[in-house]
This record gives sequence, C-alpha cells and structure tokens, in this order.
Amino acid sequence: MTEEVDALTIGRRIRRLRLAAGMTLEELAAAVERAPSQLSMIETGKREPKLTLLQSIARALGTTIDQILADEPLDERAGMEIAVERAMKGQTFRALGIAPFRIAKSVPDEALSAMLALHGEIERLRDERAATPEEARRANLELRHLMRRQDNHFPELEAKAAEILAAVRHGGGPLTQRTASDIAAHLGFTLHYAADLPQSTRSVADLAHGRLYLSSRVADRGDSRAAVLQALSSRILGHAEPRSYAEFLRQRVETNYLTGALLMPEEHLVPVLQDAKQRRAISIEDLRDAYSVSYETAAHRFTNLATRHLGIPVHFLKVHESGTITKAYENDDVNFPTDRLGSIEGQMCCRRWTSRVVFEEEDRFNPYYQYTDTGNGTYWCTARVEPSSEGLHSVSVGVRFDDTKWFIGRDTPNRGVSTHSVEVCCRRAPAELEVRWREQSWPNVRTPRTLLATLPTGAFPGVDTTDVYEFLEAHAPR
Repeated sequence: MTEEVDALTIGRRIRRLRLAAGMTLEELAAAVERAPSQLSMIETGKREPKLTLLQSIARALGTTIDQILADEPLDERAGMEIAVERAMKGQTFRALGIAPFRIAKSVPDEALSAMLALHGEIERLRDERAATPEEARRANLELRHLMRRQDNHFPELEAKAAEILAAVRHGGGPLTQRTASDIAAHLGFTLHYAADLPQSTRSVADLAHGRLYLSSRVADRGDSRAAVLQALSSRILGHAEPRSYAEFLRQRVETNYLTGALLMPEEHLVPVLQDAKQRRAISIEDLRDAYSVSYETAAHRFTNLATRHLGIPVHFLKVHESGTITKAYENDDVNFPTDRLGSIEGQMCCRRWTSRVVFEEEDRFNPYYQYTDTGNGTYWCTARVEPSSEGLHSVSVGVRFDDTKWFIGRDTPNRGVSTHSVEVCCRRAPAELEVRWREQSWPNVRTPRTLLATLPTGAFPGVDTTDVYEFLEAHAPR
C-alpha cells in the first residue's frame, strides 16, 4: 500500500462498495467518525488510510478488509479513471500547465481512452529525446535511492577514514597539507605536479612506480588537500576498473564521501554538531571555518551526519546559475522537480526556491536564509553562491520547519512560495508576458555541450586513455 497506484485502487474500491451499499459520502463519514473531506481524499487516492480506519470502513460497508485490499483488477472504466488520475499527477500534465480535474461519470470512456493515448505518445516522445543519457540518469537515480535509504551515511567509509587517520596519527582539527602528504606516503605514493596533466583528468596515478600526478594549477582551482585525498581515496577503497557507468558513479560518490570523512572526521565532528544543536546554533559556515574546507564540503558532510546523529532529516541542492540542478539529496520529504524516471539532476530549480533567489542577493559575504512555503509544507534553507570552473553555483542545505529551531538564521524575514513540484508555478511565464512576447521573441539557445552526446565511452567515461598513457610514459622514472 506504499505505491501511488495502491492508494488510488483502494480508494476506488471503497467508493464502489459505498455506492453499492447505497451510502452517501457523508453517511459513511458519520459511520466511521471522520470528516467527509477526509474520506473524499481517501476515495480519490490523495491520502493513504491507516489500517484501523480501513477496518472501520469495511465494517460500515458490510464487507471485509481483505475485499478492500484484494488484488483482483477493477472494471475497465475504473482502471481507465485511475490511469488518467495518475497521469494528472505526473510531470507531463504539470509541464503542459493542465490542472488536475475531477473525472465525472459523464466523461465518455472514449475521452478517457483518447487522453491516455495522447499521454502515452507524449511520454514516448519525451523518452526518445532523453534516450542518450538514460543509462547515466538511471544509475544516478538508483544511487540516490541508496543514499536516502541510508540517510546518506555510510558506516564502512567512516570506519575506513578513521583507520587511515589513526595510521598517520591525526589528532583532530583541520587536516593539514602535511597530513595529506603523510597519507600519500602511508599508501606508498609520492606527489608530483605537472603542467601537462590530461585535460579530462583531475589526477593520474602511476601504480607501477607509486607516483601520483596532480595539476600544477591545483592551488588555483580549489583545496589542494581535497585534490590529493580524492586521488588517494580510490586506492584506499581498492577500486577496480569500473565495468559499468553505475559502478563508475558509485566509485565517484564513495571517493567524494571518503574525502569528506578524512577532512572532517566523524569522531571529531559529531560532538561539535551535537553541541551546536544543544545551543541551537548549527551553522554550515561554522563547520566550513572550523575545518578549513569549502562550503560545499561542509554542506555535504552535514548531510552525512545530520539524520544519523542529530535526528534531523535534510536536503541538499547544488544549482548552476542557469537554474539547472546539478546535485541533489533529500530525505525530508521535500518535493523537488523530477523527470519521468524520478531523476532530479538536470531539472530546472524553481525560481522562487532559495537556491535560485540567492543569486539575486548582492551580499555574497554573509549566508542567505529563506523560508519557503510549498505544497508539502514549509522548509527553511541556508545558501551560498560559489564560483566553479563551469560558472557560478549555489549550494544550499535545508530542513523542515519544525527543525529550524536548531539553526542559526532561523529568525530570517525572507519568505517565498514555491509550488513547482505540484503545480505549474514558475515553469511557465506569467500569462500577460506570454501573450505579449510568445510570438515576438526568438532566443539563440546556448546548447549544452552534452545535449546531443551519447554516454562517453571507455571504462572511465569521457577520459581519453591515449592521453593518459602518453602522459605516464613521458613522466615515468627512467
């Protein structure tokens, strides 16, 4: 009864049994001591009834709970109505700006059939357009589901980080560059910086000679410690050459996670977070400064530990200045926009969400806080804008309204309203602007480089292995 189709089917069976018993919605509601509006939401599949309420409904209708939960299919008309209702809740109807409507008995079967056929064809065309990166999107979606099931916490990676830090006798606090070099030495590597590192790589490891090559420009690109630790993490974890894109993606996530766990060890960070929660003063900025890491690393690390150790469900977003979501994580029931596969990455973030509004702020020194009312409750977020090689990105962390009390910034007056995930919201231009400019504008689109590309080939997608081998041959000790 956890899937959407089950709630719709159960609701339809209850309505059919109620009508067969000659009862009105109000009479059934009175019999089970519930409001008619509550039963209406159950019959339309908008709310999943608890077992005790199902038992009461069954008794009032003179049937059994087994009959309500039976697996046998409904009649053809009921099946079509359910299919249309499910379609109305999906991304295709929302993208077209079609608001959900009640399917009256007077709607002909032929009309329902036509709607389903048109919906199916639109979705087929959307799938056809999205076919080239589908493997990547499916792999990313499966990985996000795994992260959600584990509250984005991986104990085996935390243990591996603790083992490495103990081996180099790291006593806590910010991890220094010297300690990063000690970790490399512990693993049998020496560090070398080269100006001609292949463009498609962040680092290259010469496993035969124990040499780790990094770009000589790494200091200009960000945290040099992170670059070293990311390069070493695959060796720490014993990664083999990936056999699929899913395995490659999993290895990348594990590498980034382990890097964060080395820079901000669980053993030291959890007491800091627990103390901050007790003082109602949790701050991503304070974590960033305490461990001398980037805001994004601090935000990621907070999501690793917040639910497991603080009991706080969270969400995380990284959004490009164009509005495209590039990274996402959530276990707090926030509804982010998704494609038909359920993937969040690649979708447009709502213009009214904190992650987009922050780009309009002139003050880039202080964090931006905002409460956002959604169709699924109110959320509070803290966000920052940071530069990257692909342009500006915003990084934001958010929680449900009830958990805001633990955070610095909860007294912000900034508020927004976003119904992006359940309604048209900002996905279509305001009507008056559309009328004025729809036929009078023609944008010259800056096509994303990967839009027409198939999934990069090779064991390490997008990496030119010839470049790598030629680089190693040129730099190998003689």
